[in-house]
Amino acid sequence: MTTLTIATYNIHKGFSHFNQRVVLHELRERLRELNADIVFLQEVQGENSLDARRYRNYPKQPQYEFLAEQIWPHHVYGKNAVYDEGHHGNAVLSRYPILSWDNQDISAHRYEDRGLLHCEIAVPAIDGAELNPVLHCMCVHFGLSARGRSKQFNALVARVKEKVPDSAPLIIAGDFNDWSNQASRLLAHELQLHEAFEVSHGKLARSYPVSMPLLRMDRIYVRGLSVQHSEVHAHYPWNKISDHAALSTRLTLP
Repeated sequence: MTTLTIATYNIHKGFSHFNQRVVLHELRERLRELNADIVFLQEVQGENSLDARRYRNYPKQPQYEFLAEQIWPHHVYGKNAVYDEGHHGNAVLSRYPILSWDNQDISAHRYEDRGLLHCEIAVPAIDGAELNPVLHCMCVHFGLSARGRSKQFNALVARVKEKVPDSAPLIIAGDFNDWSNQASRLLAHELQLHEAFEVSHGKLARSYPVSMPLLRMDRIYVRGLSVQHSEVHAHYPWNKISDHAALSTRLTLP
């Protein structure tokens, strides 16, 4: 049996509430404490020349490289939103080799640039198995409008059906901005996915805003894996970093 710890986190571009201060160094320490094997990140800045000049402690390398340093040797970044001073998007950090990856543009309109970062990861072999299982991971950050999210859900479903074998383990995690919980019903019906916190606790995690979590925005959906334990990280010092709570779950490959 192979056990994996998974985390997902909207890092708010490395800034605290209301962009008061750079929190990347604290964020890196907190992520390391989770001891996750694979981390799904949203709102990751790949480059921002303005912030690099403005803040004395701003890392010189891209945020995903800074956060992955020494712990997650394998990482990929999907550039979504591009502006004059830089760009941001989603990232996946992994202890295990990333065999392939692709970032699909799922923007519903020109005012919100969104992407679906899909990678295949070779996780440790189950006892007695000759080959390492290939785990499909998709990191998402869906839009704010219901119409836009509907298009993005359809794009996600189509990609899974086209690119992921039914027998392959699959994790889809990120910030769904799903006010009415359409995702769980759709993904369960169309793709036979289950949300980790619904399995562990009978309901989705409250993750936003982190100071008083009310909305169930962040999710971890799985297929072909068993959920052992899930946890919301919204207490101090997590509530001083991003505007979202981090989520983590422990999974097993049967």
